[in-house]
Amino acid sequence: MNYIKGRAEKNASMLSGSLWDKILMFALPLAASSMLQQLFNSADVAVVGKFTGKQALAAVGSNGPVINLLVNFFVGMSIGANVVIARYIGSGDEKRANDTAHTAILVSVISGFIIMLLGFFLSPIILNFIGTPGDVIDLAVVYLRIYFCGMPFMMLYNFCAAIFRSKGDTRKPLMYLFASGIINVVLNMFFVIVFKMGVAGVGTATVISNAVSSILMLRSLTKEEGAIKICLKNLKINKKIFREIVRVGMPAGLQGMVFSISNVSVLSGLNSLNTDIVSASATSQNYENLIYFLSNSFAQATVTFVSQNYGAGNIKRCKKVLRISTSLSVISALTLCTIFILFRNPLLGIYTSDAEIVKIASQRLIVVAGTHFLCGIMDNSSSCLRGLGYSLEPAIISMAGACGLRILWINTVFKKFHTFAMLVAVYPVSWFATALVLSIVCLIKIRKIEKKGLANGQ
Repeated sequence: MNYIKGRAEKNASMLSGSLWDKILMFALPLAASSMLQQLFNSADVAVVGKFTGKQALAAVGSNGPVINLLVNFFVGMSIGANVVIARYIGSGDEKRANDTAHTAILVSVISGFIIMLLGFFLSPIILNFIGTPGDVIDLAVVYLRIYFCGMPFMMLYNFCAAIFRSKGDTRKPLMYLFASGIINVVLNMFFVIVFKMGVAGVGTATVISNAVSSILMLRSLTKEEGAIKICLKNLKINKKIFREIVRVGMPAGLQGMVFSISNVSVLSGLNSLNTDIVSASATSQNYENLIYFLSNSFAQATVTFVSQNYGAGNIKRCKKVLRISTSLSVISALTLCTIFILFRNPLLGIYTSDAEIVKIASQRLIVVAGTHFLCGIMDNSSSCLRGLGYSLEPAIISMAGACGLRILWINTVFKKFHTFAMLVAVYPVSWFATALVLSIVCLIKIRKIEKKGLANGQ
């Protein structure tokens, strides 16, 4: 009885009491996980940049938008699982929460194999389509194909992490990611320095480390109790629950794909300049991603906290979650970008010793990192809408703002003023426009829910 009571109190922690400390306790391990993952992924770039050359650096670094293009759709589905499970936990329906968790695991494995097959066969076509420079395309194809072979493991990890987040646990994913990340770094050095495998070595190391983390996560879920406990023999897709996950997750996945499509468009613009600029952008993105992951961890907290509290019928607390998480996102982004900009030369020098690449990367870092706080506003508004059950609206707005506006910019402003500075300016412009519209729509939806509650006498 004491165990059940203790677990109930733990699940209820998102539904009552102060929020600042709970959001921080949720978000900081999540931020550490994402940043740690980025640091370990950056080891791929650093190792090939130092020990192989700038062609290999460009081949590995320029693949990010292409990888995300296919991955983000299914990562969006994991967000759908997170929202649905958290809402059932908030409403006290543990049976449906458990059915959702089992459905999510099976969906993740199937999704991973789909991406693996698509990515392996389409890699040369995609890289040629975006205009990857001829001196790096062969290496880029090798890396991308190996990377996609690890997609089943990557998808399983993301869905397992989403299941843990739905009940407020962000520490276990951090522990397992740290273990696999150490393996990744060691194997990077081993395959590249000892066996001279180049981009194939860092790709293989990534696949192995992803396999370790996903298996550890799944094993941990089988040892959980209550709503998120996984029993492998009970894995099946509940059609009704799957439709709920798709309803929330598909628009989120499309939104992620939209951002990736826009980034592929930007990459095409980079490829139209020169290899040094492609390498410099890949170098700067390592630090931009750290800012994004720290800021976005609070947006992911918003999804879970709002989902649980909305399931419990507490819209007032949902509003408070949005205010606190947005504030923390903006403050954290501004703090980290200040550090990176002040110490940009030694930090960028970690990835390359080429002075020209460091100079170009510094220009991008100042513009993009310096305005990254806008993503905090944008992501938290979007996450709040999803937590409230509105997943289509943020997807449509992001399609227009992040993709449409960027493509328009590249084909008009950048086409006329064909410079690197004008290309990277597309980021703050699109972030500002998208954040503004999302914030307005989020406030309108919250007021609509409040009025509906008053009309029903709640």
